[in-house]
Amino acid sequence: MSLSQTFSGFAEHEAHATGKPVTFALCVVVVVGWAITGPTFHFSDAWQLVINTGTMIVTFLMVFLIQNTQNRDGAAMQTKLDELIRASAAQNTFIGIEHLTEEELKELRTHCEARAKKVQGARQATEMAEGAVNRKTAEP
Repeated sequence: MSLSQTFSGFAEHEAHATGKPVTFALCVVVVVGWAITGPTFHFSDAWQLVINTGTMIVTFLMVFLIQNTQNRDGAAMQTKLDELIRASAAQNTFIGIEHLTEEELKELRTHCEARAKKVQGARQATEMAEGAVNRKTAEP
C-alpha cells in the first residue's frame, strides 16, 4: 500500500471520527478533567503546559486532515462540473462522489476525460468529412 493510500485512508478515518459528537464529548471530558486537577498540581506551569501542548499538537495535525478532505471535495466538484459540461443531461451516478477516495476520484476523472476526448474526436472527424464534401461540391 502506497504512502498516499495509507494517508488518505487514515485522513478519511480520522476526519470521520473527529466529526462525531462522541469525540467532542471526549474532548470536553479531557478539558474538564484537566481543569479539576489544577488545584492538585497548584496550577503549575507544567500543568498548563500539558493542555497547551496537547491542544497545539491536535490543532496542527487537524490542519492536514482538513486539507486532505478539501482536496478530495474539490476534485469531486471539478469532476461533477466536467460531467455537466460534457453532457447535456448529467448522469445521476455522479451524485455523492465526494465520498470517494482520492484514487477513486482520480480514476473517475480519467474516465470522464477519456469519454470527452472520444466525443471530441468524433466531432472533429465529422467536421473534416463535412469540409471535404463542401470542397468537392465547390469545385467546378
